[in-house]
Amino acid sequence: MVLNYIWIAFFIIAFVIALVKLVFLGDFDVFPAMMDSTFSSSKTAFEISLGLTGVLSLWLGIMKIGEKGGIVNVLAKVLSPVFVKLFPDIPKGHPVTGSIFMNIAANMLGLDNAATPLGLKAMEQLQELNPKKDTATNPMIMFLVLNTSGLTLIPISIMVYRAQMGAAQPTDIFIPILLATFFSTLAGIIITSLYQKINLLNRTMLLTLGGAALVVATIIWGFGQMDSLLMNKVSTTSANILLMTIIIAFIVAGMRHKVNVYDAFIEGAKEGFTTAVRIIPYLVAILVGIGVFRASGAMDMLIDGIRWGVEACGANSDFVGALPTALMKPLSGSGARGMMVDAMTTYGADSFIGRLSCIFQGSTDTTFYILAVYFGSVGVVKTRHAVACGLLADLAGVIAAIAIAYLFFG
Repeated sequence: MVLNYIWIAFFIIAFVIALVKLVFLGDFDVFPAMMDSTFSSSKTAFEISLGLTGVLSLWLGIMKIGEKGGIVNVLAKVLSPVFVKLFPDIPKGHPVTGSIFMNIAANMLGLDNAATPLGLKAMEQLQELNPKKDTATNPMIMFLVLNTSGLTLIPISIMVYRAQMGAAQPTDIFIPILLATFFSTLAGIIITSLYQKINLLNRTMLLTLGGAALVVATIIWGFGQMDSLLMNKVSTTSANILLMTIIIAFIVAGMRHKVNVYDAFIEGAKEGFTTAVRIIPYLVAILVGIGVFRASGAMDMLIDGIRWGVEACGANSDFVGALPTALMKPLSGSGARGMMVDAMTTYGADSFIGRLSCIFQGSTDTTFYILAVYFGSVGVVKTRHAVACGLLADLAGVIAAIAIAYLFFG
């Protein structure tokens, strides 16, 4: 329902602004630009779905081998103490806990191509437990908030963009991103737990969150001892070794359980193809709405208004130039990436705005895209508090990113 109102708002606000521009400013280009955006966004949505087909087929095939080989069940049992606290409505030892873990692990390593199909598989399993098929359950919402908060340990792609834009030290945003995304995820867990009345003040959760903080600190220290070239090599190599290890482990587990791994892979791959086709309408809807909103100039007006408000309060407005990336990130990953590159091009890769744009890009994830794809893949239309929790986690990440950027680069 919330997505419905937001989608309608995109079009109405864009139309009103475009009409004002035409009547009062004589801007005859705004309506053609908006119509062009509808066609280009529709094409982009289809291309994204088409591009996902092969990746979905691959990873859902691998996951099917893992299921039949017993690995997912093993992961479910190991993670059961934590997941029982975060996902109290999921039956203890259910295989979906393994799928959720694999998805979160892939996100943390920045392996987006692997994370999406694993996440869609988890959503399908959660939907099997859903008594109201058109309504999001508490576990679905908690799972999606963990995705939208964007916890990433190795922001490889952002460092690559910085190198391409001529940054003196492309990796100088590594620690700030790690800190900002950790705060975003922590806020997401706390906010969703408050909505769902989940008690986090217990021994299991305190040890888990404390242990996670210790791991993050250790990673920060370890990478801090490396130069930029070595850091990029180690992070990239580690991610790919881990990914290949998972594939081999699943195949070996299937062989040990005397599973026909080839047939199991084909079975899962067929599900991947079906899922890719099913999400096309949802992607077209959300990307067209975002495209029209951008083409009307509404985003520029929003940024200018924020700048005026910040300066009127006597506060430092240096961060406002980077806000387009933060505001676009919940809506569109590619749009936010374009905003980040534009900020580095306009202000310089090593400028405060250029660096803050990169931190914004890495501190949260594409909330509305994830909601549209994940809920759309299982036919959920009533999202309940998913949007509110996701956006509040994003807001925490944005605030943390601004504070951390001033601390490191201000």
